[in-house]
Amino acid sequence: MDGRLFTLTKRGFCEYCGLKKNVLVNFVLIRVRSVLSAVNMKGYKKKLGQWGEELALKFFEEKDHILIEKNWRANLQKNVGEIDLIFTKNKDLVFVEVKTRTTNAFGYGEQAVNYSKKQKISKTINHFRTSNEKYDDFFPRFDILVIEIFDLTPKYIHYENVEL
Repeated sequence: MDGRLFTLTKRGFCEYCGLKKNVLVNFVLIRVRSVLSAVNMKGYKKKLGQWGEELALKFFEEKDHILIEKNWRANLQKNVGEIDLIFTKNKDLVFVEVKTRTTNAFGYGEQAVNYSKKQKISKTINHFRTSNEKYDDFFPRFDILVIEIFDLTPKYIHYENVEL
């Protein structure tokens, strides 16, 4: 998957602005963080999460997954659960949690899917399956996709069939 944010020449310079790759990477990351965090931290995290979900959608579609739901929410006794992306592939019903990071300073993305988060996701998956009987003959699968955006090219770390 070509997820580059900029096109570089053979010598490592940006075709648009002419900056060297390492200078451009630092400039872009500092600028993006400052602009988004100027809004507020909650807004920054939301925008980053939305961007990550769009990248994840492209990632799974390129692997022949068919999107059936995005940000599916279930009201479970005042405890709302959400599944970021739900796909089908062959006879698999794939539930995806997307974690997007621009730094590992606060932990890795997969660490954010802890025991309590998995319990909530499990309840939400069960609610989805009971609400959508047309997928009864599909095998449920839970995946985590971590997207690390530390430079110009996002890095995808796909954990398939994670135990809940």
